[in-house]
Formats: sequence, structure tokens, C-alpha cells
Amino acid sequence: VITDGALDKTALTDDVGSEEDLYEDFRSSNHRYGHPGGGGEQLAINELISDGSVVYAEALWDHVTMDDQELGFKAGDVIEVMDATNKEWWWGRILDSEGWFPASFVRLRVNQDEPMEDYPLKVEGGKEDDSSSGTRRFGMGQTTKDQMRTNVINEIISTERDYIKHLKDICEGYIKQCRKRADMFTEEQLKTIFGNIEDIYRCQKKFVKALEKKFNKDHPHLSEVGSCFLEYQTEFQIYSEYCNNHPNACMELSRLTKVNKYVYFFEACRLLQKMIDISLDGFLLTPVQKICKYPLQLAELLKYTNPQHRDFKDVEAALNAMKNVARLINERKRRLENIDKIAQWQSSIEDWEGEDVLVRSSELIYSGELTKISHPQAKSQQRMFFLFDHQLVCCKKDLLRRDILYYKSRINMDDMEILDVEDGKDKDFNISVKNAFKLHCRDTEEVHLFCAKKPEQKQRWLKAFENERRQVQLDQETGFSITEVQKKQAMLNASKQHHTGKPKAVTRPYYDFLMRQKHPTLPTTLPQQQVFMLAEPKRKPSNFWQNISRLTPFRK
Repeated sequence: VITDGALDKTALTDDVGSEEDLYEDFRSSNHRYGHPGGGGEQLAINELISDGSVVYAEALWDHVTMDDQELGFKAGDVIEVMDATNKEWWWGRILDSEGWFPASFVRLRVNQDEPMEDYPLKVEGGKEDDSSSGTRRFGMGQTTKDQMRTNVINEIISTERDYIKHLKDICEGYIKQCRKRADMFTEEQLKTIFGNIEDIYRCQKKFVKALEKKFNKDHPHLSEVGSCFLEYQTEFQIYSEYCNNHPNACMELSRLTKVNKYVYFFEACRLLQKMIDISLDGFLLTPVQKICKYPLQLAELLKYTNPQHRDFKDVEAALNAMKNVARLINERKRRLENIDKIAQWQSSIEDWEGEDVLVRSSELIYSGELTKISHPQAKSQQRMFFLFDHQLVCCKKDLLRRDILYYKSRINMDDMEILDVEDGKDKDFNISVKNAFKLHCRDTEEVHLFCAKKPEQKQRWLKAFENERRQVQLDQETGFSITEVQKKQAMLNASKQHHTGKPKAVTRPYYDFLMRQKHPTLPTTLPQQQVFMLAEPKRKPSNFWQNISRLTPFRK
């Protein structure tokens, strides 16, 4: 590690001013329930617990486990923290269930002295019930509800300052030093490890500056911060790229840290920058955690904001906006995971012709068996069809080995209109049909006739075609696209896997980073299912494998 003397701040400085101005009073802030680095302030938390206080935490992600010693929960669940003496694993309770859970999967509630169920009560006429706890007086004429809002505002401000400190340390303490060691790191490696975190740092500095302008230091509960989240909701979408890349970053770090010189180098970077005792992978997890925390913070802020407050409408809109940002990021992550599956599927198809599916498509909408009827003799053929966005791929099953598929053709869905065909004789093909529909090309007047075995199968196909058009339109509106590099990498991975015949182990290093350190008395097994969630748990799972699980190659 090469020391510079004074830190060079020009690389990431912009018109928002120095970072020191943003968090100079961070340590003196009123953020009692801070939770940096996933471990939390165990001493303060355990003091509260030992004093008889009830400490609540809210789940950021799902924790799915088969271990009876671990506590499973869904994102958004409220957990009572009963023991936080260990940095990585806490003991908690939900209803009648108790067990260990990862500390990094939760966010401590700001207002610990009020039960989660005590939302502002309403009476007929839309006014708040004066008898509710929300109108009790606190201190110098301030209501309990105002004090609760003050606590949430202080948490938002102080955690943003802390977050900026983390980002600054990563950019100046790690990236800057890594770039000086071209003998150890290539630019491609640095892009894989750190993603677009420098862009996030620039964005967050501006965001914190905007928050500071809206922060009322004398009366924090009067602060109007909702407009800041609305202003930056579009810029927060840059987190999508970072979150999608994060598993790759963990795998690359896992590979490098098997060599001692990289372990020593990263530790020297941390010590030189005088950073807290968290490893690099812990720091790189903070942006992923941060984008998950915004909806929870805003939900709690809205809970303690009176409808008459000038910030109420903005906070309400900001909560919906940040939920949408998290949902969009989660959807993009799911779509990027799908391209690997699509590439693997294509590599299993024999006699493939033409461009790769990924050139135009990124989502399998539906699949199933249909009878295709062709001109001129109205010849019928049983085929497997796979409907992707923009195209319908036709395959034929092997006569002897029904698990093998051969590529036959594809139809460009952008030029097609769907026609529902009534049961009976079809005039165009001069044959009797049942459960049929047509694809009609607007440009060439070409017509494709298909028949399903059952009426419900036909309806599912008609619905799938509607979903395909809706997906294409949504992608155009949100600007979703897959880079050429991502497409090529997916096909390359599928090609390697197809030749070796072995599945890639892509998730284990990622879990190892999330679940790094265990106490001897704590659970020794890792969570059984993936827990990396960026949105609310109610999101419907991808139907990719449900649609094509009937194909034997996917069950090998």
C-alpha cells in the first residue's frame, strides 16, 4: 500500500462541497440504535435488553432455513432481539418461535419504546383520536408522536452521514490504492469488485447535501425530507447495476483472498484509511443494504407524520417511489439471472440455427406443446413452442429420446397479431379445428395456425401472448436492456457448462461472504435457500422453471 501523505480528494469531489461538512457532527448525533456493518452496537443493545427493555428489529430480507436452531422470517417481519452478544448472529423471537438469525439481515427500529401495532388511530371524520398515545405530551410541549418523528429523522440523517463515510473509505481507501498496483489488479478486476460504487458515491453526496438543507436542527420533527427522495428516485436506479454485480464481486474477492498477499493488501488499505474493523466484502455489502432500508425508514417516518404535516404527502409519495425503485432493481436482477438460464436452455437444443435467443430476448413468457398446421396440404405437426419476448421458438422432439429437442424455426412476434379461432371449419386452411388460434403477419399476410389439446391450454396461450406484448412495452418504458458483454458472457458460461456437463456453483461463495463468522455455539449450517432479496417478499417468483420443468434436460 502506497501512502500519499494528504489524501487526494480531487478525483471524486464535485460541487456539493467537502464530505467533512456532511458528517462532522456524526459522532455527536442522537442516533442511538445505529447498526453499521451488520454487527450493530451489541454493547448498547444488550444493555437495553438487560435493563428489561424490548428491542425490535425489522427484516431487510427473507431468512429461509431448515435448521431448527435458526429463526426463519420474511422481509418486513418484526423480530424481538433477545441476545446480541455475537457480532454476526443474534438470538430473537417471533411469536412463539425463537432462534439464531444473521444480524446483517435486519434493521433495528428507531422507536423501541412503542409496539409495532400502535399505528396512529383514526376516528370517524378523519381526525386523529386525541386519546391515542400519539397525542401524549413530551418535554417542552412536544407530543410523543413528534418525538418519534424526530427519532426517525435523526436516524435518516445520521445513517446517511455514516453511509457517506463508508463510501468515501471504499473509494479512497481501497479503489485508489488498488489502481496504484497494476501488478496486482487489472481494470476489469476492479470493475468486477467495486462495480459502479464511485457513481453511487457521487450521487449520495448530492443526496445528503439535499437532506441537510431540509433538516431542521432546532426542531427535527418539522424537517421536510420527502421531496429529497422524490427528486433522486430516478438516480437511485444506478443501484440496479451495483446489486446485479455484487455476487460477481464476492466471487472475485473469494478467489483473490485465497492468496495471502491480497489478504495483507486489503487489510493494509483498511488500516491506512483508519476504517472500522469490517472486511472489504462487508463494506461492499452496504449499498445493497442501503437501498433496502429506504422503504423501511420512510414507512416508519410516515407512521409518525401527521396528515396535516407539510411533509406528509411527499413522504407518502416517497415511500411508494422507493418501493418502486427497490422493485425495479429486484426485477432487473431477476431478468439478468434469467439470461443465464436462457443461454443454458439454448445450448441444450440440437441443430440451432441463426442468431442467439439473447440477441433479442431476455425472458421466457410461456412454453408448451401445440399442433402446428401448415399450408398447402394443411399438414399437421406436433411441436414444442417457447414464447420469449419478441419471438416464438419452435422445436421438435427426438423420436426415440423425447428429452432431446431439435431447433426447427422461429416467428418474430413484433410483426404478428393474435387471432382467436372458433371451433369448426376454418376457411383459410379448409379443415375442421378445435381449440385453435392464428398468428397473422401484418406485413407479409402470412398466417400460422395452431391447435391446443384442451380449451384451457388455448386460453393460457392467448394470455401468454398478451403478457409478451405487455412485457415488451414495459421494457421500452423502463429502458431495460442487456449489454452485449452480459449476453456474450452468458453464452460463454453456458457453452463451458454444456461441455463439462457439471453445474456451476455460483451461490456458495456469495453465501460464505454473507455468513462469514460463526460462534462455536451458533448454527454451523448456511441458509438453505438464497436470501438476497431487494424488494418486498410478496414478489411472485419467476415462472421460468415452472414453465419448462417438464423437460428432462433441466432435471438432470
